[in-house]
Amino acid sequence: MRSKLFVPAIRPELFEKALHSGADAVCFDLEDAVAPNRKSEAREFLHTFLSQHSPTAAPLLLVRTNAVASADFPQDITCALWPSLYAIALPKVESAEEVYVAAARIAEFETSRNLPSQVGILPTIESPRGLRFAAEIALSSPRVIGLQLGFADLLEPLDIATDNVSVRNQIRLMLRLAAAEGGVDCYDSAYASLKDLAGYESQLKAARSLGFSGSSCIHPTQVSVANLVFTPTDEELAHARRIVEAAEQAAQEGSAVTTLDGKMIDAPFILRAHQLLAHKLSQTED
Repeated sequence: MRSKLFVPAIRPELFEKALHSGADAVCFDLEDAVAPNRKSEAREFLHTFLSQHSPTAAPLLLVRTNAVASADFPQDITCALWPSLYAIALPKVESAEEVYVAAARIAEFETSRNLPSQVGILPTIESPRGLRFAAEIALSSPRVIGLQLGFADLLEPLDIATDNVSVRNQIRLMLRLAAAEGGVDCYDSAYASLKDLAGYESQLKAARSLGFSGSSCIHPTQVSVANLVFTPTDEELAHARRIVEAAEQAAQEGSAVTTLDGKMIDAPFILRAHQLLAHKLSQTED
């Protein structure tokens, strides 16, 4: 998911438009984008849409529920779990136990509605405690498809400037390593300055340099920027092919190490080259 476009679940007139935005995924938001006194109304809109929507390869469909411990969560799950749903975006996760609870509730509805495949869980890390336990959260369930970062909830209450690049990158690295321990992808936070596409691109490039796979978008204009940043360039792919070719030649000669352009190439570089080419192939097939 290079790009995941958020859509308020209270705005059904935007649903179809979001599907044609070019985003890899669309996330219908029942949490922050919906006022408490309108959540029931939003669930009705979303229930109608998802229950009638046929599963498709793209875009992937997610629903951001309210927190697991909230009174809204069981109702959110009831309206969200249909064959067209790819994953639940779970907000403000602070422990593996919250993922266990969510997974158990999801399993109940999968059985009752005969869902064809397991619905994923995308936990969002939005607090110091959540960041501290991020690796345990990543490892908590086979349903976890990645870790999502939420800078606003994480930094604003602590009076930490959300535009502090060094702070952002330190937190990104911490989350990326936690996600790697769980063998899952990592996704960057939403960017609130809608008209500052250059700033958004700069943030995404920083995230990609730290191994992130994609980002949230809160407006359709951000989608193309995210897709571009998280798509390997022709130069990157060409270099990866050269690494693989050099490694294959070295293997034929009985060596696990070779050089390319004056740089030593061994197992970590070869693995990354294969991952890059495989990622590009999967995007082409999609």
